[in-house]
Amino acid sequence: MSDSLRQTIYQALADTCLIDPHTHINPHSPASSTLADVLGYHYYTELAHSAGMPREHIEAANLGPKEKVERLVHGLAPLENTAQYSWLIAICQRFFGFEEDKLTPDNWEAVYDAAEEKMRIAEWPDLVLEKSNVEAVFLTNDFDDALEGFDTNKYIPCLRTDDLVFHLGKPEVRERLAACSGIEVSDLGTLREALQQRFEHFTRNGARACAISLPPSFSPTQVTDGRAATALDDVLRSGTSAAPAHQDALARRVFWTLAELCDEYNLPFDLMIGVNRGVYPAGVYQGQDLYDSRVSLIQYRELFNAFPEVKFPISVLASVTNQELVSYAWIFPNVLTNGHWWYSNTPSFIERDATARLEAVPQTKQIGYYSDAYKLEFVWPKFDMYRQILAKILTESFVIARGWSEERAIALGKQILRGNVETIFPAREPSPPAEEAVPSDSSTADSWDIAGATGAAVIAPAAGAIAGVFTEPYQASEIEKEAEIEAEIEEAAEEIEAAAEAQIEQAVEEIEEAAEAEIEEAAEEIEEALYDADGDDDEPMEFATIDSSEDMTPEPEVAFDTDQEVADEEDDAELWTGPEETLEVATEENSIEIKDPLAELETESPGLETELSAAEIELSEPEGDRSEPAVELPELETESLVLETESLDIDVSLPETETDPLALAPEATETTETTEAASEIVFDLDQEASDEEDDDELWTGAEESLEIESAEPESPTAEATPEIVFDSDQEASDEEDDALLWGTDSDDEEDEDSEGDLTIEPPFNEPPPTELPGLEEYTELNDSGTVMPPDDSEEEGFGLLSDGSSVFESDEENTDSEDDGKDTPSPN
Repeated sequence: MSDSLRQTIYQALADTCLIDPHTHINPHSPASSTLADVLGYHYYTELAHSAGMPREHIEAANLGPKEKVERLVHGLAPLENTAQYSWLIAICQRFFGFEEDKLTPDNWEAVYDAAEEKMRIAEWPDLVLEKSNVEAVFLTNDFDDALEGFDTNKYIPCLRTDDLVFHLGKPEVRERLAACSGIEVSDLGTLREALQQRFEHFTRNGARACAISLPPSFSPTQVTDGRAATALDDVLRSGTSAAPAHQDALARRVFWTLAELCDEYNLPFDLMIGVNRGVYPAGVYQGQDLYDSRVSLIQYRELFNAFPEVKFPISVLASVTNQELVSYAWIFPNVLTNGHWWYSNTPSFIERDATARLEAVPQTKQIGYYSDAYKLEFVWPKFDMYRQILAKILTESFVIARGWSEERAIALGKQILRGNVETIFPAREPSPPAEEAVPSDSSTADSWDIAGATGAAVIAPAAGAIAGVFTEPYQASEIEKEAEIEAEIEEAAEEIEAAAEAQIEQAVEEIEEAAEAEIEEAAEEIEEALYDADGDDDEPMEFATIDSSEDMTPEPEVAFDTDQEVADEEDDAELWTGPEETLEVATEENSIEIKDPLAELETESPGLETELSAAEIELSEPEGDRSEPAVELPELETESLVLETESLDIDVSLPETETDPLALAPEATETTETTEAASEIVFDLDQEASDEEDDDELWTGAEESLEIESAEPESPTAEATPEIVFDSDQEASDEEDDALLWGTDSDDEEDEDSEGDLTIEPPFNEPPPTELPGLEEYTELNDSGTVMPPDDSEEEGFGLLSDGSSVFESDEENTDSEDDGKDTPSPN
């Protein structure tokens, strides 16, 4: 009973005249001309190549149709089990009178000759359609197809947009678009105008759909004008070499524009999703592409939500995606299932997928099948395969399993096969054929391709006049008025856009000027802060660029004026006055490094025979209970220092002062931490020379010599402690040297940086000379160096940091430091 019922349902479906909703038929050559056109279908060439036939054997140059059939026939045996082979046998039997069930090397030539004889007649395409019970087929038309020379009611145009979306970077594609639309694409506006002109052209000529094949990686999303303009500029400039991101952005923008135009022109947008092109480059023609199961319809959710009025018939390349398609068609009103495409177009996949759709998707939203044929002969065997499967599903799943009546099941089958095609792709009234509607004048003929609604309005009077409908002249004036209004609107839009751009540019300039003003103001504030830090209102601090490759040891450069030198000499006087006079130095948070000037100066004093190199001298404090920290001066690197002096009969009297003449301003110095035991001061070379000359006079005396011997260090970590030997006669000589310094004109060579010879007048009431201490009052240095703390005066104290460096603090020294800053730039 089931077989009989199935056969009855099948026959009812076979009697239904079909409209094939998707083919690749060429309307100017819709049917085959030889059997080579049938066997040349990519299904057979790719299967033969897969079975072992070399590509060169199939696609050899200058290969005639009959020789090609012969070669392919010899490779058909491995394909006899496939569904595609059954299509070939069905075509030969139905159209060429073939009565066998195999095409072999022994019988192929007779079939070839019979087919060629039938195909010669001009009516062959119509005969094929009649024998196939097909009323019309949808085409796949390039965007620049003129759509002329064929019956658009039988061969229904469909705008294929792959090149527009994915290949607009190719110069030849843009040239084709400009040639067919009359619009040169230069920006987003002209791009949309060109696309709209194509929609106008296709819908005017009876197109019922727009279609595109999409790779699995494509995600249609809306692209902003700014992003799209940038992408288009790059593609127009660089073509296929444009950045991939720009090409992708432009593809999404063009696709979105097509969806908008489908909405505007009420065209369904066929989406064929999931094909990866060129997976097997060595394959035969059209046998290089494969599906990718990583595709998901979630990538299209924004599209489906944005265009609820646009119908999206969806084809998926693989059966594995069918369940997702069923789910989306279940939920989205504008998503429809469409056929069984390519690799899912085999009986087992069709049966499973069609059953799932019939069980879950509303019956009004299913397009049962399309042939995807390149020649008319393939429409019948492919549809017949689907009809048999559909009859089986209706019989088993609806009549037997659900108890449907035979008539009800047949009605559902007819709706899936034919009825939904007519409702989803409604027929349009095409314009009259070109030879009837348009005069032979070429300028009038060109008016058919004018873009937009204005173009349609211009064409309508000409066509109407020929048809005897529009004859009154006022209609032309109305059209002209509409054209003028549109021109005014466009001009106003351009003015608004130009004004907006000008405002943007002005705003940018104002922002830049404000930023520059703020930067200049900040720079002035920083410069003023540097003035304040330097302590000088007239000159800013100077910063030196540090070269990491150079020696970072500071050069001895310090310049002192006369007043400063006086203060220094007074300090020296107090340093050598003995136990009762002490050197008081104020301490503050900042510290300075003191470097022995003798360490880097080759002295030219007449009495100095030993060459000094980084000498370090330590002075021992006098005996007594001292609790203050010690000051440690650099040690001598030489074994001994012998200074020979000449005897001078001069009495030295040093003035007493209540304030400390040595005061170093922390603001004029830079704090530097050191790991050495002694601190360093950097002196100017010329100034040091002058100081050495003064020291020569300070140390000259009788012929007795001062010997300073350095003790050998007890351990690698302990510092060498020099031994200092003094005698009374030497001290007397020192006092005479001081007298020379304080009471007579110096015979030394004048320092170039000094303001004059150093001559200091004693105070009005000069105290009596201070007695020098005896030799017994000096003690040997201890391990930590000499300490000379100040006495119990009201002046601030003197001390050492934890690392051994000296720290000074005094209010009086600020004045000296300011003077130093004027003569000597900051080292940084």
